[in-house]
Amino acid sequence: MCRHLAYLGPPVNLRALLFDPPYSLVRQSWQPRDMRGGGTINADGFGVGWYPGGHDPVCYRRARPIWGDRTLPALAEVTTAGAVLAAVRSATVGMAVQEGAAAPFAEGRWLFSHNGVVRGWPDSVVPLAAALPVRDLLTLDAPTDSALLWALLRHRLRAGADPAEAVAATVTEVAEHAPGSRLNVLLSDGRTVVGTAIGHALSVRATSGAVVLASEPYDDDPAWRPVPDGQLVVATPTVVRTRALGVTAAWSQDISANGKGHP
Repeated sequence: MCRHLAYLGPPVNLRALLFDPPYSLVRQSWQPRDMRGGGTINADGFGVGWYPGGHDPVCYRRARPIWGDRTLPALAEVTTAGAVLAAVRSATVGMAVQEGAAAPFAEGRWLFSHNGVVRGWPDSVVPLAAALPVRDLLTLDAPTDSALLWALLRHRLRAGADPAEAVAATVTEVAEHAPGSRLNVLLSDGRTVVGTAIGHALSVRATSGAVVLASEPYDDDPAWRPVPDGQLVVATPTVVRTRALGVTAAWSQDISANGKGHP
């Protein structure tokens, strides 16, 4: 079912996010604590995307387990960024294990990751796929549910949709066509992160000037807060807002950034 995280805040060394915490993303690849059905390890690829000062993101993706990659530890040691999105993958049975299937997916300023599964794939979402430009279908990163989910969301972003509303509309539409899907997603442009919790765990750690959204907390800091199921989250380094999905509701700043420090 994958594990992922997004960080926004003061520049931080990638090693401090991926390797050093006691329950780091690397450890979650072989010993996750909250998979909630579907897989026991996340060994079918990984990816890290980061924003080097004012530029579009750089991505490093591989189809192997993150613990077996010899390049990443050295890369993480010398790379610092104020915005990061990273994921480790547990492929759904029958779906491709290849580099293009590993999150984050990217275009322009955007990075995207999906933690979960689209039920009834691919038949359940054929009507949604049919509405996409043919070129988008022919150039999917991989023949997987996550890649199609990204294509559906990206289509809305290209049309100028507000990122939060684009995420909400995409996951709501997919959930309607594929009931029982697990649709935890993260979308970032390097300044804001939009996330959802649908059928899977998501936690937020908001501290002074920094925020992390993650499938599961990577340490025992009491600042971590679980995101209730069925919620949309929009976070910046200083403000975290949530609202229910599928319901017209006012934003509420119910997860506040009033702690100290950063990862």
